[in-house]
Amino acid sequence: MTPVEPWRFTVLGYQAGLAQPLFLLLVLVGLTLGLLALVGALRRRSRVRALLHERHAERFTPGVSVWRPAAQSGLYGLGLALFGFALAQPQCGTRSELTKRRGIDVVVALDASKSMFARDVQPSRLERAKLELTTLLDELKGDRVGLVVFAGDAFIQSPLTSDYSAVKLFLRAVDPEVMPQGGTNVGAALRLAKQVLDNADRGSKERVVVLLTDGEDLVGDVGEATESLKDAGVQVLAVGVGSESGEPIPVFDRRGAFVDYKKDAAGETVITRLDRAGLTAIAEATGGTFYFQPRGVAMSQVVERIDQMQKSELESRVTVRYDERFQSYAIPGLALLALGMLLLPSSRRRSSP
Repeated sequence: MTPVEPWRFTVLGYQAGLAQPLFLLLVLVGLTLGLLALVGALRRRSRVRALLHERHAERFTPGVSVWRPAAQSGLYGLGLALFGFALAQPQCGTRSELTKRRGIDVVVALDASKSMFARDVQPSRLERAKLELTTLLDELKGDRVGLVVFAGDAFIQSPLTSDYSAVKLFLRAVDPEVMPQGGTNVGAALRLAKQVLDNADRGSKERVVVLLTDGEDLVGDVGEATESLKDAGVQVLAVGVGSESGEPIPVFDRRGAFVDYKKDAAGETVITRLDRAGLTAIAEATGGTFYFQPRGVAMSQVVERIDQMQKSELESRVTVRYDERFQSYAIPGLALLALGMLLLPSSRRRSSP
């Protein structure tokens, strides 16, 4: 469902608005229910007067008032309408605030090679890696995140941004089948991640590359990229995806249906394994850490590590805040509902024996 945009307008020279105008429907419901209850009360009184002569009505219906149930219904309806208007978040008046965002710069290097189709973790290595990254985005606070995707080559899927929803959108589009070059080049991913960090506007003091991969590197230039990150003071937090026992790589047709397992030149089934030793070496060489949870999500530990790092001011901007006025309607609405409950529909009292 598409969210309703706030309403903005001017009242007597003041900037005003409704942050949640959809709740105005509750105002209409409250007024309608109050009106219907009022009409119902008047009709019931009319039926009593029609059955009994006016002279006998007071004798047979002592204490029954036409105005009490009508007033009670009106109080309920008006109270509900005021609550609805309060939920619409009325705003009047503005103030300017300087907003500062503090955090660190994080570039995630996500392996999108075909070995990530392996299913030694469910539902697959790639889907588990996406789950790990989604967990990271859900738990970060104020940090900027960029996304580098790699197979035989690496490219920037998302630049550094604090808009985590946008990164999630780019993440959904990652598919090994559409990667321009096959294979796995961890070194290229690390070099490009460093480039993204170096080109950042107002970069943070502490910077991190989160490497999500099974660790198999088929090119072999990881050492140079790792040394470059170390010299720049960038830590690599490596998150291993897969199993050390190994798993064949499934092959799919254009419809996404399983066809066979990948074969090498000799016709043997290719087995892909998690390179724990290689990932640990990359992480420790840069002062980082290797994380691995075969049956859980390791990214929570990565978030804890990031939270302990020194935060820098990444962004400052002047924002306009609207003054909230919902209390002016919620409190009277509550008072009217309370009065409606206290008001008895008739003045009749139980007589003493």
